[in-house]
Amino acid sequence: MGSTQFGNFHNFCRDSTLPVCNLFNEWRNRPEQLFGQLQGYGRCELSGSILIAFIAILVSIFLILRADRKRAAVGRREFQLFLVGYIVISICEIFTVGGLPMSSPLQQRVVLGFTAVHLGAIVATLWVLMLNGIVGFQLIDDGTPISLGLILLSAAALFIGTGYIALDTAFKYSGHFNSSMDDPNRNVGLYVLYQLAPLVFLVGFFILETILVLNVLGEKKPMLYLLAAALLFAIGQIFQYVISTHICSGTNGKINGALFESLFTLLAVVMTWVFWSSITEDDWPMPVAGGTYT
Repeated sequence: MGSTQFGNFHNFCRDSTLPVCNLFNEWRNRPEQLFGQLQGYGRCELSGSILIAFIAILVSIFLILRADRKRAAVGRREFQLFLVGYIVISICEIFTVGGLPMSSPLQQRVVLGFTAVHLGAIVATLWVLMLNGIVGFQLIDDGTPISLGLILLSAAALFIGTGYIALDTAFKYSGHFNSSMDDPNRNVGLYVLYQLAPLVFLVGFFILETILVLNVLGEKKPMLYLLAAALLFAIGQIFQYVISTHICSGTNGKINGALFESLFTLLAVVMTWVFWSSITEDDWPMPVAGGTYT
């Protein structure tokens, strides 16, 4: 597989502003005077992403409080865990994609540390989101210690595993990932956990919720909210992976795809909350003994 692009981050880092790129030497050593401007490798930083991150944190806190008022809602605590994960991601974005300097050893360690937390939080949070899709089927009682414990423990395992690989890559603890520091930045572990696993989790959540809404609840309107959330997230990813380099070049580094990716992801999270809220109304069918719905 050495001749394939699987596991390589070079092209992604060249054309987009991904937090994972902070880990690699080629993209780490950036002139401080170029922050906010077009980089020599086609990257640019954007302080506007910091503003979106702050807004995302405030919106998420608001949604957590709103969810707390829906005391009879199925999966209330589990969905709040997802929102807490999104808050952690947003906090990390301030340090990882906000264009903070890495000119001194201390600054570099801070950014690399937050990058590891950022990557781990992305994987763990989307895992929690997928598990929220299972919670709706009421296989076990939602909001109970066993439900929350299983979600937290499994998410913690993914968070620690992803974070360790990121830290080992950045700080060369074991030397196992040293070869990924330079072109083509090949790191299969991070590629699978950071690029592929979240996509699988998102697709799983969408499939599970589609089955729940159409086959179990027998409703169609909530699907509009779910489809809107999926569309908004997809648009954000297009800005990040496809359009970013063109925006960055066309605006002389003043704007890049990270700003729009953060914005559309925030909108997708809000729409996901609207979807969840719409299927937890009091008049939906409720599970009874034996696992059936009435």
